[in-house]
Amino acid sequence: MSTRILKVVEKDLGKFREDEGREKLGTWQVPETDSPSIKILRETADYLRTKDTPVAFPTETVYGLAADATRSSAVKGIYSAKGRPSDNPLIVHVSDLEMLRSLLSPATSPSCAKGETNGHHGGRIPEIYRPLINRFWPGPLTILLPNPTRSRLAPEVTAGLKSFGARMPASPLALSLIKLTGAPLAAPSANASTRPSPTTAEHVLEDLDGRIELILDGGACRVGVESTVVDGLCDPPLVLRPGGVGIEELRSCPGWERVEKAYKDYSELGKGAPRAPGMKYKHYSPRAKVVLYEASFAAAEEGVQKQDLEAFRKDWQAQQTNGVASGPFRVGVIRTRFWKPAAGLRCGEFKQRAIVDGEASRENPADIELEVQEAEVYGSTNDSSIGMVLDVSIGESTRSIAQGLFSALRELDRRGASIIFVEGIGDNEDIGAAVMNRLRKAASQIRS
Repeated sequence: MSTRILKVVEKDLGKFREDEGREKLGTWQVPETDSPSIKILRETADYLRTKDTPVAFPTETVYGLAADATRSSAVKGIYSAKGRPSDNPLIVHVSDLEMLRSLLSPATSPSCAKGETNGHHGGRIPEIYRPLINRFWPGPLTILLPNPTRSRLAPEVTAGLKSFGARMPASPLALSLIKLTGAPLAAPSANASTRPSPTTAEHVLEDLDGRIELILDGGACRVGVESTVVDGLCDPPLVLRPGGVGIEELRSCPGWERVEKAYKDYSELGKGAPRAPGMKYKHYSPRAKVVLYEASFAAAEEGVQKQDLEAFRKDWQAQQTNGVASGPFRVGVIRTRFWKPAAGLRCGEFKQRAIVDGEASRENPADIELEVQEAEVYGSTNDSSIGMVLDVSIGESTRSIAQGLFSALRELDRRGASIIFVEGIGDNEDIGAAVMNRLRKAASQIRS
């Protein structure tokens, strides 16, 4: 299978209908034009309606891998392309509230499975979610909803659960693709299972080349981590997965003042069926071993501990002797707020600086860069080179760290890092909880 990347310019792709008396997010409209981008979206929508191979597309969070959520054969294609466990549920993406309501009432005819409502306006959205929808949609928030007995959704979407997660992405490209398809799109992140989530079309190609046919390239993702998943069907409400909306932001909304954390920052293997994506299995991991230094670690600001480097180097040498490891010894460093270049490791002068494109928001195109620096790294007792250090800073603000995290992990992996040391941040601010949740799941070892 040949994989194609199609560039889509995210401009004038649609808007919400603004008729007097209509609700704000009621109906998404796609312009009746024949622009190159609209033409690509129409052709892709036709593909999604008729084919069982998923399509990768950008959202504001990460790139998603989309299939018609009402067709079992199409949804199965997602699990196959990703190598995703079948008990890991998928999030349903809708274009507007009209489509969402159609999923909350039982299907009464085959046509209803395509988002039509047989003359009525579908089921009621639970009132507990109204403040969240008004404030955060379209955006990086997924809400858990009751799945009707005669559901329009393919059973593979919910993985046997009696509820489903839904969100309205803050991407005109995504909203128009969903609207033109005429059906909700099931879409997990467009990466191979367990790998870091993709925030550019190139990341998708790295993992899924030959597994899917189409990747829509809308540029780098603005948020950089997946959506927050919440359950308002229980009391108190719960956060099932941290993401682009912080818990304090949720607590500022009426009815959500007592929202509690209901996730763990490690893979919950053997703990039964996950209630939301990202809860059970190993996620976000590069091929290289990751060592995370928590912000709470006593010597966190000093950088990489010498004993950690020496211990891993000995382990790597043993693996090399046994034929498990190969190539030069390369130490990856991902810095955030306090670490100096090379994170305190003894190294030579940085001789090579490479700019990696596509790592920041569409609102800040000038910032779409990560700088990777290379230098020889020395042993702790002499000036003999033991390999190379690959150093990258992803910024100090929580937002820039979230935007650059997955890209930095992938870039160091691509450059053959043997180990990656990461400087963590506090997880009680903004979307810091999401950043640290992803890092803890990716890490082989944690220093806290």
